[in-house]
Amino acid sequence: MTFQQPKIDTSPKVSDEVRQTTCYMCACRCGINVHMKEGKVAYIEGNKDHPVNKGVLCAKGSAGIMQHLSPARLRAPMKRVGERGSGKFEEISWDEAYDIAVKWLKPIRETAPEKLAFFTGRDQSQSFTSWWAQAFGTPNYAAHGGFCSVNMAAGGIYTMGGAFWEFGQPDWERTKLFMLFGVAEDHDSNPIKMGLGKLKKRGAKVIGVNPIRSGYNAIADEWIGITPGTDGLFILSLIHCLMKAGKVDLSYLAQFTNAPVLVNEDPKSPEFGLLLTTEDGKHMVIDRATGKPAAFDAPGVQPDLAGARRVAGITHRSVFQHMADKYLVEDYSPEKIGPKIGLTANRIHRIAAELARVAFDEAIEIDQPWTDFRGTKHEKMIGRPVSFHAMRGISAHSNGFQTCRALHHLQIILGSVETPGGMRFKPPYPKPATAHPKPHCKVTPGQPLDGPHLGFTHGPDDLCLREDGSPARIDKAFTWENPMSSHGMMHMVISNAHAGDPYKIDTLFMYMANMAWNSSMNTSGVMKMLTDKDETGNYVIPHIIYSDAYSSEMVAYSDLILPDTTYLERHDCISLLDRPICEADAAADAIRWPVVEPDRNVKGFQSALCDLGARLNLPGFVTETGEQKFKDYADYIVNHERRPGVGPLAGWRVGDGAAESTLQHGRGAPNASQLDEYIKNGGFWAEHIPQEAQFYKPWNTAYQDWAVKIGLYDKPTPYLFTLYSEPLRRFQLAAMGHGTRQPPEHLRERIKTTLDPLPIWYAPLEDGYVDPVEFPIHALTQRPMAMYHSWGSQNAWLRQIHGHNPLYIPTKLWEAHKFAEGDWARVTSTHGEITVPVAHMAALNENTIWTWNAIGKRKGAWALEDDAPEATKGFLLNHLIHELLPPKGDGMRWTNSDPVTGQAAWFDLRVKIEKVRTPTRSYPDVPAQSSPVGRGPANVTQKIGNS
Repeated sequence: MTFQQPKIDTSPKVSDEVRQTTCYMCACRCGINVHMKEGKVAYIEGNKDHPVNKGVLCAKGSAGIMQHLSPARLRAPMKRVGERGSGKFEEISWDEAYDIAVKWLKPIRETAPEKLAFFTGRDQSQSFTSWWAQAFGTPNYAAHGGFCSVNMAAGGIYTMGGAFWEFGQPDWERTKLFMLFGVAEDHDSNPIKMGLGKLKKRGAKVIGVNPIRSGYNAIADEWIGITPGTDGLFILSLIHCLMKAGKVDLSYLAQFTNAPVLVNEDPKSPEFGLLLTTEDGKHMVIDRATGKPAAFDAPGVQPDLAGARRVAGITHRSVFQHMADKYLVEDYSPEKIGPKIGLTANRIHRIAAELARVAFDEAIEIDQPWTDFRGTKHEKMIGRPVSFHAMRGISAHSNGFQTCRALHHLQIILGSVETPGGMRFKPPYPKPATAHPKPHCKVTPGQPLDGPHLGFTHGPDDLCLREDGSPARIDKAFTWENPMSSHGMMHMVISNAHAGDPYKIDTLFMYMANMAWNSSMNTSGVMKMLTDKDETGNYVIPHIIYSDAYSSEMVAYSDLILPDTTYLERHDCISLLDRPICEADAAADAIRWPVVEPDRNVKGFQSALCDLGARLNLPGFVTETGEQKFKDYADYIVNHERRPGVGPLAGWRVGDGAAESTLQHGRGAPNASQLDEYIKNGGFWAEHIPQEAQFYKPWNTAYQDWAVKIGLYDKPTPYLFTLYSEPLRRFQLAAMGHGTRQPPEHLRERIKTTLDPLPIWYAPLEDGYVDPVEFPIHALTQRPMAMYHSWGSQNAWLRQIHGHNPLYIPTKLWEAHKFAEGDWARVTSTHGEITVPVAHMAALNENTIWTWNAIGKRKGAWALEDDAPEATKGFLLNHLIHELLPPKGDGMRWTNSDPVTGQAAWFDLRVKIEKVRTPTRSYPDVPAQSSPVGRGPANVTQKIGNS
């Protein structure tokens, strides 16, 4: 009998229509094609024309359809009817929800606006949410950056005007040696994977520096399983080797950095350690051509790295000579550093030699003339094809700011920033810290705040302190404890509000920030703080308003819920004012738009803010006659102007004095059809940088002029990279007794030690509070590629990849504790303990354990069953971490944060581990919440149409 082959339709009808928008399943902001069939979402694929992903789409992006269909979606506004944390709610109308919010918010705006604390998670619309908070008048606003990556962002901006990831990227097309430090695998994953593919195809070497060899590090040609928290020592040892061997780009340092600028070395001067300036206030260098002092940007000046000036018996030397004094000492030699970081001295020497060989022996020359800001014409663009990339791995330590600065120093001394083959900035970067606003905190009842909340301090005068010296912000950002906390300190909001320190608040308003679970340190403690009542029986934090698209753990702890849409049902603006999708060769922005309309009584959060702003009569949200100015967020995107000619979107604007049919890009008046133009173009706009402007951006006159033309700057803003940071030195001087604004006595030594103007290393702060003999093991979390924060946890497809998370144990510890497959362990920190399943992993630093973050869930959340594996075998390491360091007998509880920026030090955790009898479920076993959305079905299926 002849075998009958099955008949398979190899070209099924996938869709009736394709609608193009922007993915929201992680922070990459990839372009997607949403296939529609009979008006419903049938299939999602990558948009091959999109500048970010060029058609590539990961598992998360493809699974966006299941995010859109999630049974955990909220369905209507709700008010709490049970105790906080119970999850018991009653559905209400939007009008009633707004009435409740106005009832709470209007009185405090008129009397004490600081009693509103408004904090958002990774919402990708921070320029809008911060503008709303500024109009309200509260100083208490920030987004998630303070507990995620502010060390990297601030370290980069203070040093070179930008950092990695959303600020810049490796020159994937030309790099020959690439070093990757600690990048979470869900962040920027498509561009990094595409870039790594290019490097592998060309045979470029990839070095991964991470205690854990997973994901990107698994395909590295060389893996360095460094001891957590010692990256800064490794980097400074590489700098030592390069400087000792003379393998630094002297021409680059002299022309484009403050290495030749003179430092005031008079110990009796109140400006001791600051940079000298000319009479017109410009940084002073010695001109090699004349041997005389000159302004750094004077036409034709040739700054001398060895320059010095003797005045009144005092010799003032260049920054470069101070760098030599600091980094050429034997304390940074590989022989001294190697044992501290788990590497041999020979290996450090070899890596330094590889960096030098590739940077200088394999240099790139591009025959492209360009003119610098001094008017000097260069015939070629010289490239150092060594590039670096890093993120949370080195950032989330209490020494992370200085470590990030050290890494930027390393690439700068090689001449590999903004040169071919190196690290390249993405518009609107680069721009110096001085081009950003300073933080503002002046509160006037019934009036807006006096300026933007977040920014960059340049000395004690910029701190957010009240007249009595106490913190002006509830999170204590921009105070002597964390003076350069550019993104705020979201991880401290709830504990400070609960303690009434520095003052009590009335309303905590949060968006997409799961602070009752995986986004908080001290998770069990935070849940208690949210439910604590005072002696009168009222909640210590009186009111909590929360917005989310899904029934997360935080929903149950809120009093009023404003339900958000899914990303396929909303307008969004990925703006040059905020977190754009630019690439190194082009400026770009993008939108999301409702490819489908919600089938529930939900509203995009930003549109809800437009409504609420109008009801509160906030400036900017009402017309002169008191009517609502923006009917929704889409209306705001099109018609709002941050300054004349510059709005949220740069594409398809109306030209000055031109007919409305004449459109231009960059600057221009609002265009009523702007969103339609974006939709026709695939949901994005991009404009390429002219060829002569693509490198040397901070100093290239062609780039500076182009940036002004499209509205990135209002005037050319060339600047020098700041190897020596004056803002840090100004805080040191205050701690030394200079100036009218000085820190409290108990903080002086810490400020003098940690705020060094040249990068340093100090041990993670927890090491000084925890006995390393009792707690000898480092414990880390990473984010898996297939999840992003909490969002993928209820996704039917992604749950099949990560249904629960074991604790991974290195071979040395596995054998020492006689673990076997299926075993469980008790893990204890100075703060708490967890009991969890374990798994063996050989490719792991021998004194480090780790797990995936945000897999473990609380029973009752996310529409999951109580016996879901995420709730029974999944867990959080967060239960072991506290927002405060342990007591040390000095009467103080210090924040578990970087002392410069306030970044949460998630990765400083030390623990001990022991084998235990296998339990029935992971510990702590938090009681179930009621689910306001019920439970999801056991199986999820969908068939759209008949073909």
